[in-house]
Amino acid sequence: MSLFDMTGQVALITGSSRGIGKAIAEEMAVHGAKVVISSRKQDACDAVAAEINARHGAGTAIAVAANISAKDALQNLVDETRKAFGKVTALVCNAASNPYYGPAAGIADDQFRKIMDNNILSNHWLINMVAPEMMERGEGSVTIVSSIGGLKGSTVIGAYCISKAADMQMARNMADEYGPKGVRVNCIAPGLIRTDFAKALWENPDTLARSTARSPLRRIGEPEEIAGAAVFLASRAGAFTTGQTFVIDGGQTISGG
Repeated sequence: MSLFDMTGQVALITGSSRGIGKAIAEEMAVHGAKVVISSRKQDACDAVAAEINARHGAGTAIAVAANISAKDALQNLVDETRKAFGKVTALVCNAASNPYYGPAAGIADDQFRKIMDNNILSNHWLINMVAPEMMERGEGSVTIVSSIGGLKGSTVIGAYCISKAADMQMARNMADEYGPKGVRVNCIAPGLIRTDFAKALWENPDTLARSTARSPLRRIGEPEEIAGAAVFLASRAGAFTTGQTFVIDGGQTISGG
C-alpha cells in the first residue's frame, strides 16, 4: 500500500469550492479519501462535489455550505460530515478572509476583527469540534493552510500576516496538546499561488513580475502544487510529522524576495 494512500479516510476541507482547497479535495479523492466540499455558497460546493463524484464514483464527495464566521454553521458542517460518512479523520482548515489591502493605520476595527475571527478563531472552533473523536480513535490529522505572510512583515496585508503567524502557533500548541492521543496538527505556508483569493497580487503583469523577480523559481505557484503536501500530512507518509509549518513558496522566503 502506498504511503500516500487515503482509502478509508474522510477529509473535511473548508474553502474547497475553488483554489487551493479545491485542489486539495481533488487530490485527496485521487488517493482514495471521501471528501467534504465546503464554502459559503451551496451551488459552488455542489458543482465541485459533482465533478469529483463523476471522476471517482458516486458518494466520494458531499457538499455542505458553511460560513466560517458562524460557529453553529461549522458545527452543522461537522455534524453533516458525520451523518454522511460516520467520522472525520482529516481536517483541512483552508478558508480565510482578507478584506483589507493597505497600511496598518487605515484598517477599520471591524475589518481587523473579521480577519482574526475568520483566520484564527474559526480554525480553533473547527479543530476542537473534531479533535475529541480523533483522540478517541487514537489518530487523526489537522492541517491549517497558513501563508508565508506569517513569516514576513508586510506594509499592505499586515493584519492577514498576523493571523497567519497565529495559525502557525496554533498548530504548535495543539500538536503539543493532542499529540499524546495520536492527533497530528500542522501548517502549510504557501507563497504566491494563482488563486482568486490572491488575484490582487498577480493579475497585473507588472505586480506579478515584481512579486516573482527575487524568487528562485521566478514564477507563481499553482493550487495543485500545494495539494501534495496536504496529502502527505493526512496520510501514513506524514505519520511522524506534527507541529510543523511546511513552506511551499518557490524559494521566496530564502531569497530575500
